[in-house]
Amino acid sequence: MPRFLVERTFPDGLAIPMTEEGAQVCLTVVGNNAIDGVTWVHSYVTPDNKKTFCIYDAATPEAIYTAAKRNNLPVDSVTPVKVLDPYFYQ
Repeated sequence: MPRFLVERTFPDGLAIPMTEEGAQVCLTVVGNNAIDGVTWVHSYVTPDNKKTFCIYDAATPEAIYTAAKRNNLPVDSVTPVKVLDPYFYQ
């Protein structure tokens, strides 16, 4: 499955509480993504919570855009990526 880096900007900051409500928000995103065969692997969030860099597996970039729209999430860019492991060469 192809892997992508998805960059997002949240002008007001991303706020997912560390509560049952926050957990449900994440589960809803995962469920909505599954409709398009998109898997959210993990995300990196800047200290100000205004940018995220998310790793996704999906068949196409279009599937990621469709899932993001369903989840009401912004998308700045979707970039195909592959893993570069520094220990591969040893």
